[in-house]
Amino acid sequence: MTVFRFQRTLEQNLTHIVDRYQHVASHLDDNLFVRLTMDVVNTSGQTGKKTARGTFLSLFLGDSKTLLSIMIHIFPELGLVQSDCIQTSWIQSVLFWTNFAIDSPELLLNRTPPSVTFLKRKSDYVKQPIPREKLDDIWKKMIELEAVMLTFNPYGGKMAEIPSTASPFPHRAGNLWKFQYATNWNEGGIETTNHFIDLTRELHKFMTPFVSKNPRQAFFNYKDLDIGINHNGRFSFWEGRVYGVKYFKENFNRLVKIKTEVDPANFFRHEQSIPTLPHN
Repeated sequence: MTVFRFQRTLEQNLTHIVDRYQHVASHLDDNLFVRLTMDVVNTSGQTGKKTARGTFLSLFLGDSKTLLSIMIHIFPELGLVQSDCIQTSWIQSVLFWTNFAIDSPELLLNRTPPSVTFLKRKSDYVKQPIPREKLDDIWKKMIELEAVMLTFNPYGGKMAEIPSTASPFPHRAGNLWKFQYATNWNEGGIETTNHFIDLTRELHKFMTPFVSKNPRQAFFNYKDLDIGINHNGRFSFWEGRVYGVKYFKENFNRLVKIKTEVDPANFFRHEQSIPTLPHN
């Protein structure tokens, strides 16, 4: 495996790099994945001033020389050089992606979290690149909110080759990337929790013009209760449909039919489970 972690700020031509990234990330080599996470940091040398920072994180099934050749050909704007690339084993790449020292695989055996972290996650799918001038508006909004991170998870590749109806997961061809909105905090309490959740919701709302519509699609694994909650009562099907079509699109109805057949009493249920068909 070959990995790299490459960072740039707005003062280092980041907007130009992200604009190009939008057009190539889902069309890279099938063995290459490059994720981008945007966050807000202090501007170097200017106390109290904030800027947006982009972190490009890669995982490549191959050697560093091949990776560099691909990047120079398809994404030269990033400015990747050989010294940025780390050729390693797969298990060490797992450590790299989780910010552990890559020479300490025994850390993966630790089942005690280093700290207590509260979090909120939301998601979106993007069908078209965001206009470059609008990227600047997004960075300004992020700097205003400060705490929320925005991650581009590119699709394409094998994801796009599988029909959307082949499995419950429908978000395949036609999606350039998935957005993850992420906010973490370490202090408990209702006021603190509500504050950070509201910040996450605010960025999600701001991004409405740039993401999928009718329905505004979402990623099931993030379990975003903002998009619908099922009380598992007499209106269970209709409540479930609200979030179900966002998570599963046209596959929702098939999942409901299966659910009704194997669990007609809806014994296995939670706030966003698949409902059964409504009773007559």
